[in-house]
Amino acid sequence: MAKMDVQGKEITFITRSTADYISLTDIAKYRNNDAPADVVKNWMRNRSTLDFLGLWEKLNNPDFKLVEFDQFRAEAGANYFVMSPQKWIVTTHAVGLISKSGNNGGTFAHQDIAFEFASWISPEFKLY
Repeated sequence: MAKMDVQGKEITFITRSTADYISLTDIAKYRNNDAPADVVKNWMRNRSTLDFLGLWEKLNNPDFKLVEFDQFRAEAGANYFVMSPQKWIVTTHAVGLISKSGNNGGTFAHQDIAFEFASWISPEFKLY
C-alpha cells in the first residue's frame, strides 16, 4: 500500500495486477472528513455515474452482469435508490471497485474510475 499527497490530503493506492486502485474513501475526505463513505454512496446514486461504471466494466470485465446493471440503471436517481460499493461489486461482479473492511479499509477504484470520482469531488483536486 502506497500513499501520495494531493493538496495536503494523504491518498492511499494499491496495485493489483498492472493497475493502480486509488482510495475513493481518501478522496471523499476532501469534501467530508467525518463521513466519506456517504460521499461515495451519493456519487454512486447518480445515473451518469452508473453509466460510466457500467461502460468501464463492459470494456474491461467479461464477467460483468449486464442484466443486473440494467436494473440498477433503471432505478438510478430515484429518491428510493441506494447504492453502495459492496452492493455494486457483489451484484454485478464488478472489478473496477474494491471494497475493504477494517484497518486500512475503504473503497478503492481503478485509476480510470478514481479520476472520474475526483472530478465529481473537485476538478481542481483531480488535476493536482
